[in-house]
Amino acid sequence: MAKVVHKFGGSSLSSAERYQAVAQIVLSHCRAGDCVVVSAAGKTTNTLVKLWQSYQQDDIQGFSDILLQLENHQAELIKALFQAQPQRQLLSQLDTELQVITLHAKQKTLHEAALLAHGELWSARILGCYLTQLGFAARHVDARRLFTLHQGQLLHQQNKRSCAEQLSERVLYVVTGFIASDVANNTVTLGRNGSDYSATLLANYIDASAVSIWTDTQGVFSTDPRKVASAIKYPKICRAQAHLLARLGNPVLHAKTLSPLKHTNIKLQVRSSFDVEATPTEIVKEGYSKAKRFITTFDDLDLIRVDALAQGEVSELSHLIQHSIHQFTTKGEAFLLIPAQSTHRVLKVLSGRANIVESALQGFAIVASSADIAQLQTLAAQLLNEQNVVVRFNHQDKEYALFLTDQAIDSDVLAILHDQLVSKDRELAVVIAGLGNVGEVFVQQCQHQVARLQQQFDVKVVALVRSKKMLFSANGIALNTWQQQWENESNTYSNEELIERIGELDYEHKVVIDITASEAFSDLYPQLINQDCHLISANKYAGTAQSAWYQQLCEQLFERNLYWRYNTSVGAGLPINFALADLQHSGDRITHIDGVFSGTLSWLCSSFDGSQTFSSLVLEAQKMGYTEPDPREDLSGRDMQRKLLILARDIGLTLDLADIELEPLMPQELAQGSWDEFLTRREELDVFYEQQYQSALAQEKVLRYTGSLHVLESGKVKAKVGIAFVDKSSAIANLTPGDNIFVIKSVWYELNPLVLQGPGAGKEVTAAGIHSDLYWLVQMLK
Repeated sequence: MAKVVHKFGGSSLSSAERYQAVAQIVLSHCRAGDCVVVSAAGKTTNTLVKLWQSYQQDDIQGFSDILLQLENHQAELIKALFQAQPQRQLLSQLDTELQVITLHAKQKTLHEAALLAHGELWSARILGCYLTQLGFAARHVDARRLFTLHQGQLLHQQNKRSCAEQLSERVLYVVTGFIASDVANNTVTLGRNGSDYSATLLANYIDASAVSIWTDTQGVFSTDPRKVASAIKYPKICRAQAHLLARLGNPVLHAKTLSPLKHTNIKLQVRSSFDVEATPTEIVKEGYSKAKRFITTFDDLDLIRVDALAQGEVSELSHLIQHSIHQFTTKGEAFLLIPAQSTHRVLKVLSGRANIVESALQGFAIVASSADIAQLQTLAAQLLNEQNVVVRFNHQDKEYALFLTDQAIDSDVLAILHDQLVSKDRELAVVIAGLGNVGEVFVQQCQHQVARLQQQFDVKVVALVRSKKMLFSANGIALNTWQQQWENESNTYSNEELIERIGELDYEHKVVIDITASEAFSDLYPQLINQDCHLISANKYAGTAQSAWYQQLCEQLFERNLYWRYNTSVGAGLPINFALADLQHSGDRITHIDGVFSGTLSWLCSSFDGSQTFSSLVLEAQKMGYTEPDPREDLSGRDMQRKLLILARDIGLTLDLADIELEPLMPQELAQGSWDEFLTRREELDVFYEQQYQSALAQEKVLRYTGSLHVLESGKVKAKVGIAFVDKSSAIANLTPGDNIFVIKSVWYELNPLVLQGPGAGKEVTAAGIHSDLYWLVQMLK
């Protein structure tokens, strides 16, 4: 059974009431075998650090006062949570440990890491015993029995074995965060706020399925929600941005937290222990979330320049001062941002290799995608100038920009920066399925069209899908190099994986553009709608499915307030669906639709003049790419039958394919067998067509292959696709070879029909028609 690791920070355990609240979360969300990692309660670690400092300074009275403060806090928790024997036992253990601390202090044998470890030890013991008191099988565990380091490096294989041995029973384990041991059994710490790191390490070692970091915020926000009311809580952010935020000192996650999750499928989420019902923020793998925008602020930092900075030295310094340190390089020089109260210790360790460049700095960092950061830096500089904020140091990197200032960035200035730099734009993620002739042209046209749409909406093509492989990038695919990206980065996929990836896209809007001719892909439409996707279809299968399925699909779209455009499924780029909709919206009622809806059959019938056999004309059309690979698909009339059904449903008729009479443009017997067998019998097609052609001439008419829909006064419908003999004077008779034509009669267009005519096939016009649907969708979403 998959295990889950839950981590609770100090603010979640700051009082007896908070312990009780955490216990309820554990009872609701944990099962036997899961692990809970805890930090020291409230400000306990800060108090222990002060205790250590007083010890180093030989401040006996200060040491005694701080120790009493620690004792009082822990005793208050124990007395509020426990009764009788458990209370006496826990108080006795606390007293013994405090006496040991006092003894070591007197003997000058007190060690910093061992002292700081008490905060987590006390939290784990209290929570574990309290859960046991509530009847939950729980056991508190000292992580020094689980995590071992040698020369500062974790012994992963040994630690994995230790976890398997120590955490094998079907109980809930409450594990101390922050601490570990070295090979000599000395206590070591994992860095300030290292309990997050402990949680993800443990998850890796026990092969957990997920980690939940429970904290005092509802998730990860675009900026501090306590300072900016309009701060955006993001449902997903990628691991790289989370790691960058941690390096910049953002308190939500510890800088090392994400490293144990590399190359794993362990899910990580940040949740609120103060608002359990709030939606969490998921920290997801690269490619599963687009880059977000953040502003994270700084207080009281020093900027120092370092000569000959060694590899791993920043981590050692960070561990020394128990605080994250941001490092960057500009113009070949290495800089560190250090909390001002720790600068002296850092300079002492660096022994003459470092000097202070700027001191007592405030400021902020903008984090965003590499494509946006330069523009955001320029805009931020303008805004700061307008607000009379003096910038003392500025640095731009690939995905962030630093502004270090004299004055603190107060709530008003931060709100202005957030409004101008971060506030959520309208976003549309585009998934394109089908990269055949039309699909490739559509993607090529996207380079211009998306740039045009960007003026109104943030539109990004995030996925390209073929029948066996897909290219997926949540941040957007570079359309000018998509073929190269496809070669290097596309992967095989299953339909389940495709739906999952689309569902994980954290965009305001999503649209799937179906340029396939696949019935199987159209079967995915209900699942795509469940992922809140709009649909644009050049594929005719969904629009001609059985009435019950089709109606359910339409209802599903309506319930979710989603759009479905499919103008190119009939007439390529001709706006026939728009025309029918406009007529009906204006109050008109359509009574007849006649026409030629196949560019292939239009070309064949209009080009035939008796100078060559009909079969040779078919082979010529096949060679030019006008037909399907097997031209009998065109001659069968089924494609036109589907198109007529789509038009019928567009005007509100409830029909199925079986309700439309179908007469093929070939003898029925020729539909059987292979294409090679057909070729040996092609004369039968020539005889068939010649007979029809001569019959039309005898009536002084011309042969065309048409679709006809007639709504009778009684409400009954007559629908047929087949051979028709039409008057030589009619628009259908004089059709340009390859064109489609739609002749529409209505109450208002009864005597003088509305005629739409133009190319009914072709890569460019069809792709342009799909772009028309996309443009329409963007206007509707605005």
